[in-house]
Amino acid sequence: MSYKTILSVTGIHQSDDDLRAAAELCSSAGAHLSALVVALSASPPIGEYAAAVSVDWLDERNREIAKLDKRAEDAKAFLAQTGISFDVDTIYTEMAWSDEEIGERACYADIALLGPGLKLDPQLRAFAIDGCLFKSARPVLLVPKNCKPTLSPKSIVLAWDSRLEAARAAREAIDMMKNADQVHVTLVDPQASSARSGEEPGADVATYLARHGIKVTVDRIASGGRRVDQVLNQHALDVSADLMVMGGYSHSRLRERIFGGVTKATLEAPSVPVLMIH
Repeated sequence: MSYKTILSVTGIHQSDDDLRAAAELCSSAGAHLSALVVALSASPPIGEYAAAVSVDWLDERNREIAKLDKRAEDAKAFLAQTGISFDVDTIYTEMAWSDEEIGERACYADIALLGPGLKLDPQLRAFAIDGCLFKSARPVLLVPKNCKPTLSPKSIVLAWDSRLEAARAAREAIDMMKNADQVHVTLVDPQASSARSGEEPGADVATYLARHGIKVTVDRIASGGRRVDQVLNQHALDVSADLMVMGGYSHSRLRERIFGGVTKATLEAPSVPVLMIH
């Protein structure tokens, strides 16, 4: 997959750090950066006291829009110094349909980059992830703090569980894996089964990848009572991975939000950059 347009989602209270990382990634990949600055508006007042508070709500709305415009101008000024091709757009939206609007913009990019600065606004971060994964079917490159994103990783961990989402993630990252020095197909507590993982878990996907000329090893790891996300994160560090590739939300989003899950936990605290696709 050739990435020629990269979407970077940021908020109005962030610094230029995420934009800087996105600009450096675009420069190295020869890609266009589409920067999207988003502000989430409070819902308009309704009910018995709506008239009394509507003036305050409108004042607050105008202040937020002014901040959004100022942040967009600052972003343009910053990116103009980088020498890359870029555009900057804004969205001022209510939370109820923010994921839809972000997803609509993501449809016109090859990949969405979400940097560590977005964690300063957890609501916006959650809506950005949902919008990109579910409303645009685009992959998300999630970058943790103190990590440098790359589209040319040398060591990759492919989290494999034989589910549809993992297969989509593997197909999305096929070109990256072709150019990597090593790809670790990683299974946690795999069970041999003719109906799913096969009698030798991981062998089928390893064969598929090897036919593409990918240098692949299969790592079957026992969790030892640890959570799957913890095992994957530690293994990524152990093999000095530049990137983890994984499918997102094999279970429903509601179930993961209530009970937790590998996707939810990985999104909260990845150890290396994660390329995720649903």
